[in-house]
Amino acid sequence: MSIIITDIQTLYGIQQAGRGVFKGAELGNVEQLSNAWLSIHDGLISGFGKMETIAADVDLSSFKEVMSVKGKSILPTWCDSHTHIVFAGSREDEFVSRIKGVSYEMIAKNGGGILNSAKKLNETSEEELFESASARLHTLIKMGTGAIEIKSGYGLCLAGEIKMLRVIKRLKENFEIPIKATFLGAHAFPAEYKNNHQAYIDLIINEMLPAIQKENLADYIDVFCENGFFNVEETNQILKAGALLGLKAKIHANQLNYSGGIQVGVANNAISVDHLECVGAEEIDALKNSNTIGTILPSAAFFLGIAYQPARKMIDANLALALASDYNPGSSPSGNMPFIMALACTQLKMTPEEAFNALTFNAAHAMELASELGSITIGKKANLIITKAIPSLAFIPYAFGSNLIDQVLINGKKYE
Repeated sequence: MSIIITDIQTLYGIQQAGRGVFKGAELGNVEQLSNAWLSIHDGLISGFGKMETIAADVDLSSFKEVMSVKGKSILPTWCDSHTHIVFAGSREDEFVSRIKGVSYEMIAKNGGGILNSAKKLNETSEEELFESASARLHTLIKMGTGAIEIKSGYGLCLAGEIKMLRVIKRLKENFEIPIKATFLGAHAFPAEYKNNHQAYIDLIINEMLPAIQKENLADYIDVFCENGFFNVEETNQILKAGALLGLKAKIHANQLNYSGGIQVGVANNAISVDHLECVGAEEIDALKNSNTIGTILPSAAFFLGIAYQPARKMIDANLALALASDYNPGSSPSGNMPFIMALACTQLKMTPEEAFNALTFNAAHAMELASELGSITIGKKANLIITKAIPSLAFIPYAFGSNLIDQVLINGKKYE
């Protein structure tokens, strides 16, 4: 099926094929084209150009549909490279506790947090989890997310983790957007392993990982490397076991403390290290000398009321940065990517262009999907956001409380 979209006010995020991840000052470069057209063939972007040359560039009669979007702009869909959208039940009671002064760490020590979600998940059927996660994913796609990574980590036992990963596999089979699955059995220590960490690590390595490999349930392996959770040595042990089975590393790193998570992630060739609230000279040096992407999750810092990530310092150090939602029931119960963009601008002091690239192209790299998504590039999937009339890219974070999406196209088709 061939479609041509005409009268585009501005086409944002144009790039040549094969472009590497943006680092440092490059992150602020957004190529755009005003008064443009864009063509789609069999779900892929097949061409684009200026309206004044359309008659010479294409034969309009060869297209099954000609769609005029006069006054509206087009950008690639968001790529959300860090989420936990398979979960059972909300945790607003903990939200209220934090308002009253109880810390996130204290809630976790008292059996709340991740352990609370694990209890609820293990009492919920696979079908119920699939239905609730499907509803969330539908909502996210309508809000412009065109690729997503989803983690396990609320099972914390063999049956629970496999159940979560099977749900993610079903989401892959039932949705047309690319979905990456990450095994996060090392999200927290279950209460029964509080005083015997190695026994739980052995369970992950000797039982969970073989079961995951047998059913081909995961693309990546992740560990919550943080004080009170998994230390550097434990993290390293788990990542190396995953690597033996072909699972590339992603790390929850340095959210609450200088945990060593960034360094152990880099040492294990992690695709990304995520959170990064606590970043100093040692962490920057580790990332500088690696191919690991630093993924910032400002919505979690916002919701927990903790210090934001030093994005400006990391950009000035010429690092590769992505942004993601961290959608989860405890510390970031939202996948609203335009709001993430606004937080990046207002709290992290990123420019709108930097935030845009971090949410699209660099985030696609953080899921190894940059050859398919993340920019307006001939041959990439036509996963596109058609905005309402906006005067500029900066208007998206500026008008953070407004729904500025007119349509979302997935593989060139309007998403209903």
